[in-house]
Amino acid sequence: MTSPGNRTRLMAAAVILAAGSAAACGSGAPSSSASDAANHHPQCRPGCASPAPSWRHSSPPPTPTAASSATPIRTRPPSRTLAPSPGPTGPWPVTALHYTANGNFGPSGAYLPGTVGFNLADVSDKSTLDALPTGVLGLVWLGACGGATAAFRTQAGAFAGDPKLFGFYITDEPDPSSCPAPAIQAEDAWIHANVPGARTFAILQNLGPDSSPDFTAYTPAGTGLDLIGLDPYPVTSAGPPDYGEIAAYAAAARAAGWPANRIVPVYQAFGGGSEGDWVLPTPAQERLMLADWAAVTPAPVFDYAYSWGSQDGDTALAQSPALQAVFAAKD
Repeated sequence: MTSPGNRTRLMAAAVILAAGSAAACGSGAPSSSASDAANHHPQCRPGCASPAPSWRHSSPPPTPTAASSATPIRTRPPSRTLAPSPGPTGPWPVTALHYTANGNFGPSGAYLPGTVGFNLADVSDKSTLDALPTGVLGLVWLGACGGATAAFRTQAGAFAGDPKLFGFYITDEPDPSSCPAPAIQAEDAWIHANVPGARTFAILQNLGPDSSPDFTAYTPAGTGLDLIGLDPYPVTSAGPPDYGEIAAYAAAARAAGWPANRIVPVYQAFGGGSEGDWVLPTPAQERLMLADWAAVTPAPVFDYAYSWGSQDGDTALAQSPALQAVFAAKD
């Protein structure tokens, strides 16, 4: 899961490494079967020695305290500044493409999110891409951070010329220590040279606190990425939602060189379970987030609801008809 409340990740990663990680690793290997494409994909937290639990987004743990256990609970710091709940600020982001990750396919292979308007599918292999219904494109998860290696070229090159390909989800919340920008740039350059028309996308990790987001480790010139996702998740048990995080994240990304038309808004659509203190938004809260996103990304190339499938006992879109109704009515 991305975007823990206290995103001082570099300190957290250093603590974890000092505690005995054998070696840092990058994003998880891609799925190689259609059945795997229906599930979550393994990711590796910064500084970890083995893949993290298999969901689309990774989550570095918070800064440990003396009472921390081997698997700390992710919580927001007591000093978090809470903004009052605003009224709607305008129309919701307008785009023709809607994406939601994880658990997109039923046991028989049916594309489940399509029933509520999602037409950009989370896929990992070509057979699943080719089986998508008419009108649905695929965003192919690569999870790669090693540069344009032979394995990468084989993996990405398999999709060249596929009419159902929208693009590639290269990596998720990369950490500069294990996923340097030049590696992403090499992968991006190879895709653009060898898979014409494919878009490249990654969600950026905030390397600063929520009060002062920092996305400067990955710039347009340094990565070549066509699109980047931002994922502030304001609804938590810590108090009133801090909707101001949305504008703060967008401003920080623009300061790093990313124009609004290259930013993909990532909407919180999960909560509960063992996922720290995040709370499933109510329909009213979801509408407020959509309106605030419209103020900073009025017309994104696509938008992203996280998540369709449940990760670790939480409630997500697939289990929330009320939130499904919000997204079904969005455009």
